[in-house]
Amino acid sequence: MLSLLSRHRPFAVIIALALLVRAAVVLGYPPARLYWGDSFSYLDIALDLRPEPTLRPVGYPLFLRALAPLHSVAAVAVVQHLIGVATGVLVYAVARRRSAPAWAANAATLPGLFGEGFLRLEHAILADTLFVFLIVAALAVVLWRTDLGHRAALAAGVLLAYATLVRTIGVLLIGVVIVVLTVALLLRRRGLRPLLTFAAAATLPLACYAAWYGTHHGRFAVSGADGVMLWARTMTFADCAKIRPPADLAALCPNGTVTDAASEYVWHPESAVNLLPGGAFANNDRARGFALRAIAAQPLDYLWHVAKDTSIAFRWTPEPHPDRTTPAFGFAHGRWDLPGVPLVERLRRDYAPDIGAMRSVSPYADLLIAYQYAAHLRGPVLLAVLVAGALRPRRTLLPWAAAMTLLVGPVAVLDFDHRYVLPAIPVACLAAALAAVRRPTQLAFTEMSGFIASRKPSQDVARLKAVKGA
Repeated sequence: MLSLLSRHRPFAVIIALALLVRAAVVLGYPPARLYWGDSFSYLDIALDLRPEPTLRPVGYPLFLRALAPLHSVAAVAVVQHLIGVATGVLVYAVARRRSAPAWAANAATLPGLFGEGFLRLEHAILADTLFVFLIVAALAVVLWRTDLGHRAALAAGVLLAYATLVRTIGVLLIGVVIVVLTVALLLRRRGLRPLLTFAAAATLPLACYAAWYGTHHGRFAVSGADGVMLWARTMTFADCAKIRPPADLAALCPNGTVTDAASEYVWHPESAVNLLPGGAFANNDRARGFALRAIAAQPLDYLWHVAKDTSIAFRWTPEPHPDRTTPAFGFAHGRWDLPGVPLVERLRRDYAPDIGAMRSVSPYADLLIAYQYAAHLRGPVLLAVLVAGALRPRRTLLPWAAAMTLLVGPVAVLDFDHRYVLPAIPVACLAAALAAVRRPTQLAFTEMSGFIASRKPSQDVARLKAVKGA
């Protein structure tokens, strides 16, 4: 252990500081941040495991169920802080394993280990921290060796399947990995067995969950909200004179209600989908049908609005989107009371007695309030990281494509949210670190996304020596 620390001394200091700032969060904002709606739905499902009909699959409630013996949401927050640190360790380990310079590997961990957004989400009863860890862990498994074996493909598939059951946007990443693997295997003229192993491992758990969902809600699906979300995305540009929907979908046309962000149409009581009999989520299939017709009829309008909203991530000063949200700098003084409803009392009795109002505690909160302004990753810096990761696509294709999917995917299927940007950051930083590796150009082609080599590692070493001696 001492030898390991001595070889990675700067990173050991980074980890120590990351643990220290997380200790300040735990002490400065006890017990944990609980959001009405999301947090309490997750805790409720954790006590009575079942497929929730609309927005929240069972992945994060399973995690909460595993931590139920702790009987403390403060303890859940501590575990999530440790998971956040573990995510940084994985980014560093993969970067060094793939021969990134020490400075680049260390720098790649800083936004995830010290960003105020990550600290706040780790301290909240929300699914994001677990989702980020699972994504980074899956990519780490794929990138760890140049030769992707069946065990690694199996593990990566299972991790991404679980990530999708934590946040359904993970299904896009499964598609990205399948595409990159297919390209790499075809270029290397290798068999497709690793690809088939990954595809089976990633899809079978989702199929099982969809079947379970179907026994409760009558349809084979992972979520009952995808159509409503995509419909809301189209409300920023839909023109029914161009779409010409059939009669059964015409009621979903814009009805004059205007909101300041696409996602607000899901919740606005006067939006077209909420005026349908049964409400929004009872009409999920109809909403999806309308949305697909709108995108097909107005593809350029759709792409323009996706690009425009994605660009919010690259602004120097975080912009509220929608206006009612707090995009960054969320550490503040105060007390955040919970509603006095029976569900809160039930969860306090059956899950954790410390469920209660989060409050700020000085001097730790004072330090964090000042700290957050320096710790925020500014938009132009994120853009520079993404550009750096794209400079050497043969080495960085997989993590860079995953980062772009995590950044653009939520906007494409619903809307921009600063919270949804965070999962893209550690992956984008990993891609940038891998792009910093200096290798002879003759070997660059063998590094297609850092995996699926056609030779043994020892043969690559021999070839490297031959290139250097030439």
